[in-house]
Amino acid sequence: MKTYSAKPADIEKKWIVIDAEGVVLGRLASIVATRLRGKHKATFTPHMDMGDNVIVINAEKVQMTGNKRAEKTYYWHTGYPGGIKSRTAKQILEGKHPHRVVEKAVQRMMPGGPLTRRQLSNLRIYAGTEHPHAAQNPEVLDVAAMNPKNTRSA
Repeated sequence: MKTYSAKPADIEKKWIVIDAEGVVLGRLASIVATRLRGKHKATFTPHMDMGDNVIVINAEKVQMTGNKRAEKTYYWHTGYPGGIKSRTAKQILEGKHPHRVVEKAVQRMMPGGPLTRRQLSNLRIYAGTEHPHAAQNPEVLDVAAMNPKNTRSA
């Protein structure tokens, strides 16, 4: 018995589109992270970029359980003394770049390193319903229908 190791010529990347409207953020992020890494494939090889190209639409309509929308805080530092800044998830989702909430959730569900950074370049997130990737003929992945717990009504 030999362990299978995929070669670059063996890798087949598909395009997947996911509608995030009404889907719980953490469940969405874990499914997207799995697809980006390629762990859903039987030929998964840990050191290769096996994952699919994932398009997430309606990122501004993602749901959060509990009081996370009001209480979850994102921090960053400006680099200056006393330069710690913060915003709540609600402020980001209602602001100019609502897609960053989904982007951070997916990034934090993946291991850190050069391979992860390359895999994250296969993720495209859009706040609205429109995306410019129709030419790739993406398959629709219905995350809401996978499990009743994946959705939440406002």
